[in-house]
Amino acid sequence: MTTHSIATAYYDAFNRKDWPAMLALVDPNVQHDSNQGPTRMGKDIFAQFLKHMDECYDETLTDMVVMDEPTGTRVACEFVVNGTYKKTDGDLPAATGQTYTLPAGSFLTIANGLITRVTTYYNLPLWESLVLGGSN
Repeated sequence: MTTHSIATAYYDAFNRKDWPAMLALVDPNVQHDSNQGPTRMGKDIFAQFLKHMDECYDETLTDMVVMDEPTGTRVACEFVVNGTYKKTDGDLPAATGQTYTLPAGSFLTIANGLITRVTTYYNLPLWESLVLGGSN
């Protein structure tokens, strides 16, 4: 598989909420750099993160653009997150089933056919304003 097809398969699995398929594409020692918080290391920790996110959010990614570079080791992805905030997540605003749409992006590093790093970025203040009743 190419880096482009690995990234596409990873996000297709995300949209299907097929966590085992997503996890099958990540290295056992995957590095996960989330938008907020510490770096997480390892597939088990990443699986816990996915479970937590699934409990709090229902998200689908649209308008996906996947860009890979010539060495075949890095991929950048731009997309729109379409979500529902299902359960209050820590110190974030209270969840009442709010919906939101916001732009986001990620960077993947791929080696030996597996994703070794996932870094995701989005505008947290924008997300907070959306779930507190702001407009897109």
